[in-house]
Amino acid sequence: MATIPSSLPPPSSTAAERAGGRGAGAARGEGVATLSVAAEVRSQQNNRILQASLEVSISVGNDSQALLFRSAIEKINEMLGTEQVPDALQKAASQDNSPEATADRILSFATGLFASYSTQHPGADQATLAADFVELVRGGFQQGFDEAVDILKGLKVFEGGIAEGIQKTYDLVMKGFDDFLASLTGSSGTAAAPEAATAADAADAAGGASSTKT
Repeated sequence: MATIPSSLPPPSSTAAERAGGRGAGAARGEGVATLSVAAEVRSQQNNRILQASLEVSISVGNDSQALLFRSAIEKINEMLGTEQVPDALQKAASQDNSPEATADRILSFATGLFASYSTQHPGADQATLAADFVELVRGGFQQGFDEAVDILKGLKVFEGGIAEGIQKTYDLVMKGFDDFLASLTGSSGTAAAPEAATAADAADAAGGASSTKT
């Protein structure tokens, strides 16, 4: 008569190893996936820096302004949550890259987004809306400017005419933002009123002094 075993035999070591292997493999797979995402992000960032560096090194005088333009557009987009790509961005290295022309393109792009920004805030006070918008695009431009300067300094070319040109573009853009805000709020007219009153007071005072002498 056959003997019935009192208990089932333990699973084979081969099956257990396979099960354990699958668990370890899954863990390794997750780790590899995490590393691949991080590596891809780093690679993209490095590629952007290398591309900008290469373009700057080809023709430093022009490409330093092209670099500032691209960096400013990207950061302004980030601040406003948009993804606008102006046509000028595609040919930035082959166009007029003087400080004046670069500043005009940055201002044209940034201020051109105000209409879209306004539609996202219906009923908002015009002056407050304008001030908030200009603060956002000004902040985006500042970040783009800082990033471009860091790259140029890393290339050891941020000096002489290049530094002066970049700074001039910065000053023109910041003044342009001030002028744009004034045009929306009428602050330029308000600011002129006290000056006119002061001039009138001075004239009255002068007239009074003259009559006293007589």
